[in-house]
Amino acid sequence: MFGLDTTYTILLIICLLSAAAFEFINGFHDTANAVATVIYTHSLKPTTAVVWSGLWNFIGVNVGGIAVAMGIVNLLPMEMLIDQNLLHNIAMIAALIATAIIWNLATWYIGIPCSSSHTLLGAIFGVGLAFMLLPGSHSVALNWQKVIDVGFSLLISPVFGFGFAMLLMFILRKVVKNKVIFKEPPAKKAPPTWIRGILILTCTSVSYAHGSNDGQKGVGLIMLILIGFAPTFFALDRSKSPEKLLSETKKIEWTFGKIDTNNLNTENKQNYQRVVKDLKLIETELAGVTSYDKLDKSVNFKIRKAILSVSKKSESIVKNLGETKASKMKPAVLAVLTSNLKTFRSNTEYSPRWVILLVSLSLGLGTMIGWKRIVVTIGEKIGKTHLTYAQGASAELVAASTITVSTMLGLPVSTTHVLSSGIAGSMVAGGGRQNLRMGTIKNILIAWLITLPVTVVLSGLLFFILRMLFN
Repeated sequence: MFGLDTTYTILLIICLLSAAAFEFINGFHDTANAVATVIYTHSLKPTTAVVWSGLWNFIGVNVGGIAVAMGIVNLLPMEMLIDQNLLHNIAMIAALIATAIIWNLATWYIGIPCSSSHTLLGAIFGVGLAFMLLPGSHSVALNWQKVIDVGFSLLISPVFGFGFAMLLMFILRKVVKNKVIFKEPPAKKAPPTWIRGILILTCTSVSYAHGSNDGQKGVGLIMLILIGFAPTFFALDRSKSPEKLLSETKKIEWTFGKIDTNNLNTENKQNYQRVVKDLKLIETELAGVTSYDKLDKSVNFKIRKAILSVSKKSESIVKNLGETKASKMKPAVLAVLTSNLKTFRSNTEYSPRWVILLVSLSLGLGTMIGWKRIVVTIGEKIGKTHLTYAQGASAELVAASTITVSTMLGLPVSTTHVLSSGIAGSMVAGGGRQNLRMGTIKNILIAWLITLPVTVVLSGLLFFILRMLFN
């Protein structure tokens, strides 16, 4: 399988199944965020709600794109994935998966709405930092700009959830004359049809948004596994021919030849020289090559690294040219260059269809199981009063919007924390701070604060231990 012997093939299958298990756990851990409101407002029966949510999680993974997944892949230093010792790659993958599953299961068992996003990203940061501390790897660095972007996204999204849900509740109180939406739902009685429709729609939106964002994290994890085990097959998109990549390279090189470097600042003049060098490298390595099968592992990674370098540095150059008034580059030419770079980048930013299907099935099935513990926390323990129709709809509408925007930007975000903070914001709008159960809020905040450091340390230690065992 993918050129691996029997032992490594078995290990690869185990890792893929473990990644699917992570997404399965992610499903039953996070699905409560989408179904809690429709269950506690009696809009849908629990079984119907979780099946419906599972279906839309499945759809979200399949049509949500892969921008977030590629952000996950590009967090780790490329040097971690080009280790000639396959056992070292297995140590990295095992540390990632074990940390993610252990922390997710532990917080689910306790009933704390912990973020699967924080868990996975903390595990990735942990193995990345541990790798940097290994002898001979001190010059290697994480993609710190991406780390900062991801960290900021995870940090600010709950604040948005809290603030916008509170604001939306205030607006609804001013605008909506029918006050039934602000009252506690009658026991075991379905809400009026129009309210029920809105709540089901917001539940659907959160489920779809969750699939399109959280599902991509599973896709990213599996791509790390595949690249680590079989770089010859997965470092580059083999559904495209080397001739096509060569043609795309020459298009970009031709456009770059039109750039007047005098219009670039010092940093981007250096970037320009590196881009030209990397483009030449790709052309040299692919000259006369008709199949990726003819390239060995090191060349596959050399080309992948060159593509990533060209993409990153070209973005800076294009931005510099766009901001420079003296630049003679026409906006239309810059637009063509940007479009060509996007196509060029797709040679490394891709995922096989079967990977997306595996993740969507795992997430969708997981959604239908194990939801009750977190639902109780979301529905009963954040506020002192029962969740009202308006509170449920406000929190879910804000959550769906925040997650969708983050997905469009290619940033991972925590469904758990966005919706939990949205529920808290709606509760505050309905009765002030005293309407919150501070014990639950404290537990959620503690989980939010400690998940990253705990998973960073745990994955780093596991990586060190496994590396020593496999040496």
